[in-house]
Amino acid sequence: MPAFDLFSIGHSNVPAGRFLAMLQDAGVNAIADVRSVPFSRFFPWFSQKALAALLKDAGIVYDLTGDTLGGRPRDENLYRDGVADYEAMAMQPEFRRSLDRLNDSAARWRICLLCAEREPLDCHRCLLVARRLAERGLIVGHILHDGTIEPHAATEQRLLALEGDVCDLFDARQHERLAAAYRHRARAVAFRQKVPTPRGVAENG
Repeated sequence: MPAFDLFSIGHSNVPAGRFLAMLQDAGVNAIADVRSVPFSRFFPWFSQKALAALLKDAGIVYDLTGDTLGGRPRDENLYRDGVADYEAMAMQPEFRRSLDRLNDSAARWRICLLCAEREPLDCHRCLLVARRLAERGLIVGHILHDGTIEPHAATEQRLLALEGDVCDLFDARQHERLAAAYRHRARAVAFRQKVPTPRGVAENG
C-alpha cells in the first residue's frame, strides 16, 4: 500500500460501525468535514453533533471545515451559470489557507476528508480539494466502500476513462487533457443553485 499523506471518504448510507472500521483500518485519527451542510436527514449519525460524539468515543478528532472547503459557496461570484465553479473556488485566499493548514496538519495527524457522496468522482472532496492537495505534492488515498484505498492518481485515470480519454504519461498535453476532464466532470456534478419559479406564470406557459 502506498504511504498516503491524507485520505478522503464519502459516508453515503454506511452504518456507523462500518464507517468507523474503515477509518480505523486506514489508521485515520482526524476527520476534516468538508461538507457545507454537515447534516444528514436519513442517516442522523452523520449529522455534525452526533458524528463528533461518535468519533470522539473512537479516539478520532473532528474538525468542521465546510465554511472554506465546502462545495456550496456563499459568494454568488463563485458560480457560473448557477453551477459552483471549482476553479474559481480554488483561487480564493481562504481556500488556500485551509489547504495550508491541512498540509501542515498532515505531518502530525492521519487526516481524512469527509463528505457525503460514495463515489469520489461525484464529489468536490476529490474534484476540488484532493486535486489541489495532490498538486501540492500530497499523496491522497480515497477510501472506497469495499474497503480498498484508491490512490488519487488512479482516480484521475478513471476520470480520464470516463471522458473517453487514455492518458499517455509521455504525452506533452497530459496536463491540459486532465484539466479539461476535471472541468467537464465538475460541471456535471457540482452543486447547482435552485432557480426560483416566477410567480404568476401559467403552468403551461
